[in-house]
Amino acid sequence: MKNVLTIIRREYLQRVKSKWFLVSTLAAPAFLIASMVLPILYETGQQETRRHLALVDETGVLADRVEPRLEEAGYTVALAPPGSEDSLRRQALEGELGGYLVLGDDALSRGHLTFYGPQGPGAFQGMAIRGVLVQSALEARLAETGSEIDLNALFGGGSMDIRVLEEASTGTTEDEPAFVGVFIGAMLLYMVVLMYAAAVMRAALEEKTGRIVEILISSVRPWELMLGKIVGVGSVGLTQLGVWILCGILGLTFGVPALAASRPDLLDSETIAQALPSLGLVVLFVLLFLGGYFLYAAVYSAVGAMCSTEEEAQQAQFPVVIFLVAPVILLMPIMENPNTTFAVIMSMIPLFSPVLLYARAGAATVPFWQIATSLTLLYLGVWVVAWIAGRIYRVGILMQGKRPTLPELWRWVREA
Repeated sequence: MKNVLTIIRREYLQRVKSKWFLVSTLAAPAFLIASMVLPILYETGQQETRRHLALVDETGVLADRVEPRLEEAGYTVALAPPGSEDSLRRQALEGELGGYLVLGDDALSRGHLTFYGPQGPGAFQGMAIRGVLVQSALEARLAETGSEIDLNALFGGGSMDIRVLEEASTGTTEDEPAFVGVFIGAMLLYMVVLMYAAAVMRAALEEKTGRIVEILISSVRPWELMLGKIVGVGSVGLTQLGVWILCGILGLTFGVPALAASRPDLLDSETIAQALPSLGLVVLFVLLFLGGYFLYAAVYSAVGAMCSTEEEAQQAQFPVVIFLVAPVILLMPIMENPNTTFAVIMSMIPLFSPVLLYARAGAATVPFWQIATSLTLLYLGVWVVAWIAGRIYRVGILMQGKRPTLPELWRWVREA
């Protein structure tokens, strides 16, 4: 065990201290933050003046509805009487106003308005203004008929309660699944497992081609070397995931609320909250990452041990990649129908469960026994695959020359 800990420490420190680890660890959250924040900051920075608007209501009934909605969206609105367009035009050209809106006779019937300004509104600004007018026009029309309708709820896409029926139970209620958040989480699982499992293969291949392994094997057993590499590289993956999760927590705690408060027309706090995973999903994510990583890392370590060149390794790992890509192909159909027999069976297969079980758990209520069974099969699969991979690793790590055939691999497993 002392040898294993030494190898783990070496593999971990060697990677964590590299500049590429620092760059990749910080680049992912930085890119995510930049892709979300920079367009908003650019839009905001360009609109300090452009967000000061004047409103001319020729209908006589829309101003009281449009003005508060625009102010909720972050605009400063000044009401102007019809016939004041010349004065407003001068103020806009002198930079005192970002522009002025004229609600003509067809604003109520067609939701049409005219924007006058030194430059056109941005894409976000234009969508926000049109949305405000359409809601206000519908509300005014409905008020004429005496109808009381929550247009904000309707235009927000509505809502849906899901009640899972159970015997001798009134049912449980859950929010509508946040498909985007679940899809991102499942894809993150796929990418992280693939990235770090493949790193184990490259590490084994580098030491084999550089003849370093011949020196290492004189001091440690092959299974100790394989286990140390798998756990060491996996610890690097957990460290990176921990940093990303911490950045996500900090961003959600401080960054997103501030952006949502400053730009409510672009960010909705409730929508963002619905897209976040629950604590149970986070725990399941970690368990699936560990199981999926150890499973595929064992396979990749065997691939690295039985190959002598990078080209051979690329060819040999192709069947493994197929098993990793298959759940990604099935991801959307299973998220749409997460409780079908096909979805349940596929999420029980250890090679597929790291991605598909997370997708099912995020898209619907999955019975606890199915989650427990899938995790049990996954970790049993890790034990079986690690046992087979260890026997291949024991023989292959010292072999040079031609890549072994399938019958030869089977002989290694039986005789090692």
